[in-house]
Amino acid sequence: MARIEEAIDISRRPDEVFSYLTDPKHIAAWEESAVAVRTLSEGPLGVGSRFQVQRRVGILKLPMTMEVMEIDPPRSWHFHGVDGPVRGDLQGRIEPLDNGERSRLTLSVDLEPHGIGKVLVPLVVKPMVRKEIPRDKVLAKELLEAGAS
Repeated sequence: MARIEEAIDISRRPDEVFSYLTDPKHIAAWEESAVAVRTLSEGPLGVGSRFQVQRRVGILKLPMTMEVMEIDPPRSWHFHGVDGPVRGDLQGRIEPLDNGERSRLTLSVDLEPHGIGKVLVPLVVKPMVRKEIPRDKVLAKELLEAGAS
């Protein structure tokens, strides 16, 4: 499936944007479909760390385990779903603007269907994500510019 990509400029330093958006405890605050998040790995977030996101997909609540595939503070990260009928692949990139005083955030999402997900992704999930990602980036900008950390 084709990746969905959205970008937005945020009036916060790249390290602040990166720190907030890659902290699993903040995911439910800025990702509309995320209902709850549970960390599955001990210690700081790094390659191989896992966390579970419970997502609302229509009337369903689906748990999705995400694994950190790459993390390069404060520039980029890559989280990949490792279970469930819909496995998300989220990549984030942060570029410094105005001598590092502001940031350009680019979010890129792809969806990998398995089992019943082969029906859910094209009919329900992909249209939902296409609408959600633009709202998620705006919410992340609003939270960060309001002082979230």
